[in-house]
Amino acid sequence: MFHPLPLYIGLRYVRSRSQGFFVSFISWVSMLGICVGVAALITVISVMNGLEGEMRGRLLSVASHATLAGTPEQLRHWETLADQIRREDGVVGVAPYIDLQGMLGRGEDMRGALIHGVDPELESQVSDMAAHMQVGSFDDLVPGEQHIILGSGLAYALDARVGDEITVLVPALAGAEGGMVAGIELRPRIQNFIVSGVFEVGAQEHDNVLAIVHLQDAAGLAGTLGLPSGLRLKFSDIFAAPVRAPQINAALGGQFKVSDWSIENASYFRAVRIEKTMMSLILMLIVAVAAFNIVAALVMVVNEKRTDIAILRTVGMTPRAIVGVFMTQGVLIGWVGALLGLVVGLLLAFNVSTIVPFLEGLFGAKVFDPSVFVISDMPSEVQWPQVAAITITALVLTVLATIYPSLRGAATEPAEALRYE
Repeated sequence: MFHPLPLYIGLRYVRSRSQGFFVSFISWVSMLGICVGVAALITVISVMNGLEGEMRGRLLSVASHATLAGTPEQLRHWETLADQIRREDGVVGVAPYIDLQGMLGRGEDMRGALIHGVDPELESQVSDMAAHMQVGSFDDLVPGEQHIILGSGLAYALDARVGDEITVLVPALAGAEGGMVAGIELRPRIQNFIVSGVFEVGAQEHDNVLAIVHLQDAAGLAGTLGLPSGLRLKFSDIFAAPVRAPQINAALGGQFKVSDWSIENASYFRAVRIEKTMMSLILMLIVAVAAFNIVAALVMVVNEKRTDIAILRTVGMTPRAIVGVFMTQGVLIGWVGALLGLVVGLLLAFNVSTIVPFLEGLFGAKVFDPSVFVISDMPSEVQWPQVAAITITALVLTVLATIYPSLRGAATEPAEALRYE
């Protein structure tokens, strides 16, 4: 005979055709529910990973992986510092920058903006700004010619086009006699710039607030005598930036203020992480409901098999073996559903870019309308640790769901069950 005996009997119960229709229906629904829950969770999480990666790439296409900021005096020999940083392991690019908070005006329109000063020759080492130009060229930024490149949202708000004149106003501090506030007077610096280009990244954080000028022109606005306010760093591994940037700063004497992409975009990525967590919990409820269906199905099976249990107990089967019989039946239902959901989920996740266009053509609707969204394709990124966690959680839930019905079956008293037989 097949051994172990509880496994043999449990498998026989699964294949048995003598079960009531309702019990069989609940078992199939439980298996299908677990399959759908696991498949949906894997697919949705993979798509959200893809969207997160896409947005992270767009954010970092014009932003550096890390920055080292300091005073103009600390950066007086920034070229030497940049060469030293480039020799560090994992560093693939270094470029100077100046960031200024200011206002842009055209006619009666005024908009707050971040004025970003760059060196076009070095900027390509740390960003892909040139690839996002809609109009004009990044090479048009020539020192002294007062050219400015606007984000698409900012250009739209100002109704500015290439060749238009933009007034740039930035605050500056200087000692003076009139209008003093604690010994300091606010004296705005105002310069006129010519719009030479428009870029679009697809992230509001850049498109709606960012304006780019040449480093020397920004230094003139800031009054730093041509010196940058910091260095931007790019690493071969983006996820190494939070660790490597402080190490590089320490190697330089720890004199600079360190920041990286995970700090500068912390609120965005925290929101995405919370959204993914809540979505996972909601979809995991599908698996939990299916697990409760397994409980209901096994309780009904136990009630149907009371006579069988009593006979097995009278011939010497232990309560522990009875528990094994019904756990085998419940685990088989749950695990088949979970593993089938794993296969279906991976097939969907790996083929989202094919399935979504097919459904769009079938129903005549766009998931991401190109006229509204910058992202027109549905990205997907399968992360195996997440897939493993989802599958293991589903398997554990199905095992836990079998405990109560199995213990209830093992508690059946043979004499009571056979009294009226």
